[in-house]
Amino acid sequence: MIKCVYEKLYKVKKGDEIVGKKLVIVESPTKVKSIGKYLGSDYIVSSSKGHIRDLSTKGKYGFGVDIDDNFKPDYKTIRGKKSVIDELKKEAKKAEKVYLATDLDREGEAIAWHLYDVLGLNDDNYSRVVFNEITKNTILEAIKKEGKIDQNLVNSQETRRILDRIIGFRLSKLIQSKTDGSSAGRVQSVALKLIVDREREIEAFKAKEYWTITALFNEFKADLFQYKHKKIEINSEKEANDILDKLSKAFEIESVDKKLKNKSSRPPFTTSTLQQTASNKLRFSSRKTMQVAQKLYEGIDLENETTGLITYMRTDSIRLSDEFVASAYRFIETKYGKEYTGPVKKSKKTENVQDAHEAIRPTSIDRTPESIRKYLSDDEYKLYRMIYYRALASIMAPAKVEGTTVILNNNDYQFKATGQIIVFDGYLKVFKDYEDTKDAILPPFDEYKSKVIVSNDIIKEQHFTEPPARYTEAKLIKEMDDLGIGRPSTYATIIDNIKKRGYVNLLERKFVPTEIGFEVTDKLQEFFSNLINVEYTASMENDLDEIAEGKEVWYEVLGEFYKDFEPLVKEAFDKMPKKEAEKTGEDCPECGHPLVIRKGKYGSFTACSNFPECKYIKQEPREIKIICDCPNCDGHITEKKSRRGKIFYGCDNYPKCKTAYWDKPTGDKCPECGSMLTEKVSKKGNKIKCSSCDFVKES
Repeated sequence: MIKCVYEKLYKVKKGDEIVGKKLVIVESPTKVKSIGKYLGSDYIVSSSKGHIRDLSTKGKYGFGVDIDDNFKPDYKTIRGKKSVIDELKKEAKKAEKVYLATDLDREGEAIAWHLYDVLGLNDDNYSRVVFNEITKNTILEAIKKEGKIDQNLVNSQETRRILDRIIGFRLSKLIQSKTDGSSAGRVQSVALKLIVDREREIEAFKAKEYWTITALFNEFKADLFQYKHKKIEINSEKEANDILDKLSKAFEIESVDKKLKNKSSRPPFTTSTLQQTASNKLRFSSRKTMQVAQKLYEGIDLENETTGLITYMRTDSIRLSDEFVASAYRFIETKYGKEYTGPVKKSKKTENVQDAHEAIRPTSIDRTPESIRKYLSDDEYKLYRMIYYRALASIMAPAKVEGTTVILNNNDYQFKATGQIIVFDGYLKVFKDYEDTKDAILPPFDEYKSKVIVSNDIIKEQHFTEPPARYTEAKLIKEMDDLGIGRPSTYATIIDNIKKRGYVNLLERKFVPTEIGFEVTDKLQEFFSNLINVEYTASMENDLDEIAEGKEVWYEVLGEFYKDFEPLVKEAFDKMPKKEAEKTGEDCPECGHPLVIRKGKYGSFTACSNFPECKYIKQEPREIKIICDCPNCDGHITEKKSRRGKIFYGCDNYPKCKTAYWDKPTGDKCPECGSMLTEKVSKKGNKIKCSSCDFVKES
């Protein structure tokens, strides 16, 4: 168990009683050190290491809920968490008070409730505390503002978990038995449908020819857009040539229109917009973005402190705290001038539980990216810099842009040229690296003595209309967010799932559905079109929001859903045809029936089509990778795979010789004890270590 029991910080020796001290339980072990240092020696900080319980697989269809008793859940301890729970129980019994300081979203509230239940706490000896940043003042203030678990938030999160379990288990079983697919899910299948629908739009698209005509001048160019002040379309080369025949190189300056426009900054980041912008500007996957953001939130070791650099990164809100805004205004006035301060962005969304948090912002405006660059990895620096300047830019003054539109007339054909000049950079002072705003300068037309200007050339160009673009990761996230399906904090997992299941491929960073992706989507739409769609999934998110606000009863929402869902599943199992297995062209050597390719837990294999009467499985020849001689017999150590697919190294004389290693043997002996040396591979570099003693050397 990771605990803040460092003697220098707390003056508590390892193993001492913690009677009279206060226990703070957080989710992540990486938060323990910094939070413990802020709270001091009166507190012990421990970690649950994330979730401690989940639904069991007992009961009907393995749902882990009693459908007949208002969907009463049955929970089990997650594998590997028993020792964590036992340690927390010991600490909780000795502690004067327990503070449940899990994350401040619905998932964090549910984890707090599970801890409350498992540890046997009561309302007199616990408090629920939340904080959206890991800084000293925020942590100390959070302890003062202690509260209790919000059961409505817990009900909402657990309802989501039960929904996903029911839909995932039933539809995945169906898909596995009837198609080449491996899984389906409440939001996953809708996200896949968006990709498949877009691909079908692209396949059905018929390109349309069109032409443009452009006049080229020394300093600019102008495009034909009207004839006698009405929009014009050119659909063939003949039409383009006919127009060119009517044009001269002399153009009359019909009008010059100059307008000063404000270009406003965007709001600070939410989870969704952070993932989108990181994908577009930094080429980060959504999973990578959230992993790096988690590190920035939980704490970075700076010169004299460990502190969180950003606020909580799972949020739908663009709200900034008054304290942050005040400090940011002071920073802007000092560094750039008062004229660079601007209004605070207001949310256009209806306030809900998720929107109660702040936007993603730096915890201190004085902690500039440049000042802490040496403490951050390249990825951490890139993401922190973007978050920092987006939050700062959001409350800076709009940029002022002078736009110029010039209309040129040539034999009743109107050509248009546009340009712009940034006359005041405003928020672009700090955010220009992330936007494409540039000067496009036109000549000073008002200085022309004549109203006629002569072109160097007039050219025609052929074009074809383009089909809708395939989804990039950023565009898919934006689409899901706009449609209100799923939660931004789950988008990374959803996208990972459809990639890992083989439902999509990436082509030039864009999603292309595979044959299996088409097949799974079409089968689900055939039987579940009223459930696996954007509208239903979005309405379910609204129901979950209402449960969180105490406006809906959680088990009644589940009851209404299940009443419609289960009959459809039963019908699909009965009526959905099973896809024929692919024949190999060979016959079974035992019974003569055709051999087919089947899918198993660990990949594809060749077996008899007469199963279960005939259980023949063709043994495919395997390439044996010999690593070195076995030190304990005359055999060889070879690369093998465990039942779970994990690589290990074992003797080919097994079971007579059971010599085996998880790390790759080098074939050399340890200079200290004579045992086999193995190579340990890690992100920090490879190490050669002894398989028996503590000997280690750098590779």
